[in-house]
Amino acid sequence: MNEIAGKIVWITGASSGIGEALTYELASRGARLILSSRRKEELEKVKGNCSPKTQTNIRILPLDLSEAVTLKLCTEAAIQIFGRIDVLINNGGISQRSLAKETSLEVDRKIMEVNYFGTLALTKYLLPHFIKHKSGHFVVISSVMGIIGTPYRSGYAAAKHALHGFFDSIRAELWQENKKIYVTLICPGWIRTNVTLNALKGDGTAMNEMDETTARGMLPKECAIKIIKAIQNKKDEVYVGGSKELLGVYLKRFLPLIFSRVVRKIKVR
Repeated sequence: MNEIAGKIVWITGASSGIGEALTYELASRGARLILSSRRKEELEKVKGNCSPKTQTNIRILPLDLSEAVTLKLCTEAAIQIFGRIDVLINNGGISQRSLAKETSLEVDRKIMEVNYFGTLALTKYLLPHFIKHKSGHFVVISSVMGIIGTPYRSGYAAAKHALHGFFDSIRAELWQENKKIYVTLICPGWIRTNVTLNALKGDGTAMNEMDETTARGMLPKECAIKIIKAIQNKKDEVYVGGSKELLGVYLKRFLPLIFSRVVRKIKVR
């Protein structure tokens, strides 16, 4: 049964990568969509790539996750578009490629502001709406870096780890209140997107390079299909990616000393 049809889904970071792929897959399944990111023109392109039949169920709502003071109004605007939101997919974010010793504190703060506090703000502002309707679903596109940490990604891993702490806690709180509000953490590995092109270097400039592991990663469409399956099954936490990076998750959990020895050998240049 298609449990997505007719659902109102708000996607952040919908202008490219996983968010874009999710848009196409959800639209084809009959969901009504609110697409958000900083770049309105890119969102319009994504909407335009959908079939004419589904475009009538897609709305554009630009936002900037780093602008905390605007996010309450953005959430209110999102609710007003269709009168309700059933699923929030917190996908927007930025990555990092730099050694901790070469990364300015300003870059660490920016990554945390976008990836953690931006996601936190939308979630908290939308929560009363979910509680009022006694239903809702928070979907968080985290990363395997939310489980492990590797060289060259200290700030990014820190922000993703923070998301896991917050959403594990809120999931337990909502269960205690007997609310039908679900939390699903998605932990992708290497997905073939522009994430490394846009990743921040230590001085805050964009990396503008595609690393080999990302270039060989899973296609966004395949990732999106797995995410939608996790949403339909109301999974707590799901890992998506190739065997190599997912092995790291299990090594960290069950054989942490071996993981430590492996990860310190990773080349960062």
